[in-house]
Amino acid sequence: MYIGGTVISSVEFHGNMSLVIFMSKCPLACRYCHNVELLEDNTQWTLDKVMSEIDSAADFLDAIVVSGGEPLVQTDAVIDIFKYVREIGLKTKLDTSGIYPDKIQKLLDLELLDYVSLDIKTTFPKYRKITGSNVGFNVKKSMELINRDPNVHLELRTTYVPTLHTKKDIRNLVGDIEGDVYTIQQFRNKNVLDPALEEVEVPNPHDLRKLAEEIMDNFDGHVKVKSAEFGEEIIK
Repeated sequence: MYIGGTVISSVEFHGNMSLVIFMSKCPLACRYCHNVELLEDNTQWTLDKVMSEIDSAADFLDAIVVSGGEPLVQTDAVIDIFKYVREIGLKTKLDTSGIYPDKIQKLLDLELLDYVSLDIKTTFPKYRKITGSNVGFNVKKSMELINRDPNVHLELRTTYVPTLHTKKDIRNLVGDIEGDVYTIQQFRNKNVLDPALEEVEVPNPHDLRKLAEEIMDNFDGHVKVKSAEFGEEIIK
């Protein structure tokens, strides 16, 4: 399996100390991607190495987060990791773009998911502008599948990039999504796939908070803002 590295985090799975495993490879070309080094990374790990990494920190962990890249490019590897995590009694979280609804369903059928963070890049019809691929309605299907499972907590999150999104986009998007949490994330202009975005000003967190306040009544769940300045703020 292709894995770019791991990190211990207290913020990736709210309320849980987690080991985050960054799986390499992704078929999308999101212009603001800040994990560019993972897109074509060929570092290989064995399952035994992954299990050893988990075991070495397990005594003070609550959960394992599998992130990327797009983890479901390597679906069998994700399944193997989460099966082991289940065996040792830790929680599981998957970070995904949602472009593979059939693979999402496979993990749901195996009851391997406790929490999913689903990246919602933009309104579903506009996906090609952000990702280079017209996959928005695959993402919508993944969202619907996850919402049908009462045992899985679903966070939807959008990285707000001023030159790629408008406030109207976010208002329209909120009318089309459903989950437990919607998070508006602050764009970071360092180490991005499209060099032109390095010149784009990072959104003011106060403006993001105001936008979240404007849309919160149209989302039936918690609304959050995540920024470098203030971390994760619950708006609703």
